Amino acid sequence: MELRLDRGPVVLDGGLSNQLEAAGHRVDDELWSARLLLDDPQALVAAHGAYFAAGAQVVITAGYQASFEGFARRGIGPRGAAELFARSVELAREAAGGVPGRWVAASVGPYGAVLADGSEYRGRYGLSVAELERFHRPRVAALAAAGPDLLALETVPDVDEAVALLRVVRGLGVPAWLSYTVDGARTRAGQPLERAFAVAAEVPEVVAVGVNCCAPGEVAEAVRIAARVTGKPVVAYPNSGEGWDGVGWTGEPSGPAVFARGWVADGARLVGGCCRVGPERIAELAAVLAAGSATGR
Repeated sequence: MELRLDRGPVVLDGGLSNQLEAAGHRVDDELWSARLLLDDPQALVAAHGAYFAAGAQVVITAGYQASFEGFARRGIGPRGAAELFARSVELAREAAGGVPGRWVAASVGPYGAVLADGSEYRGRYGLSVAELERFHRPRVAALAAAGPDLLALETVPDVDEAVALLRVVRGLGVPAWLSYTVDGARTRAGQPLERAFAVAAEVPEVVAVGVNCCAPGEVAEAVRIAARVTGKPVVAYPNSGEGWDGVGWTGEPSGPAVFARGWVADGARLVGGCCRVGPERIAELAAVLAAGSATGR
C-alpha cells in the first residue's frame, strides 16, 4: 500500500531513544539506539510497536547513528554491517505486523551523528560535498536494499550535507524526505532555510521536506518556507520543547499536538515528534489530527 500525502496528514512516531530508555534500556553509546540491533533486537520491535499502538502510521528505524565505520569499531565487517542495516528495517516491519496503513522510514542520520560528539547540531564538518557523498552512499544503499517505504534523511544541519544526500538518493527508486535541524529560520550551520529547501525542490525522489529535532516554536515558519520554496508536502517532527542544561532537562514539555493543526494548515503532511516525545504525546497528536480530518479542518 503506497503512502499518499494528498489525503490528509500522516502521523509519525516520536523519539525512539526515549522510548527505549523508558523501557529500561541504555542508549549511552556511540551507536545510540543502533546498539540494540546487536544486543536486543526485540526491544526495538517493542518500541516501534508502542508508537504504532499510539496511532503512529510511520515509524523511523534505529539506523540514525549507525555506520559501516561505527560497526567496524565493534569488529563487524561490511557484510555484517549491511545485515544490521537491513535488520533495522525488518524489525520495524515486524512491529507493523502487516497492518495496512503502517509504513517504515529508514533513518539516515547526518555525518555528525556518527561522530557522537554533537556536531550534527553545528554542521560545517570540514568535509567536501564529495567526501560526504562517499560516506553516505554505502549506508543509504544498504538501507534501500532492505526495502523501506521511505528514507528519512533527517536532522541535517548543513546545506552541503543535504546536497550530498540528494546526490546519493537519485535513481535509487526509494522515496525520501529531507529534514533539517534548524536555528530559527536558518540551518544549524547558519544558511537561510530558503536556500536549504531549494536544493530539494527539483529532486523527484524527495516527497517531503521540513524540519526535525528543533524546538516546537521553530516549526511554523520553517513549514511555511518549505511549502513556498518547494511546493512539496512538508514534514515536521520537533522535540518536546524542553531544554538540556548539561545536567538535566529543563522547562515544560509541550508536544506536537498543541501546534499540529496550524502546521497542517500551512502545508505539513507528515507530523510527529523527535527527542523526548513519547507514545502518549503521539496518541494526543493522532487524536487531534483525526478530529481535524473529520471536521474538514
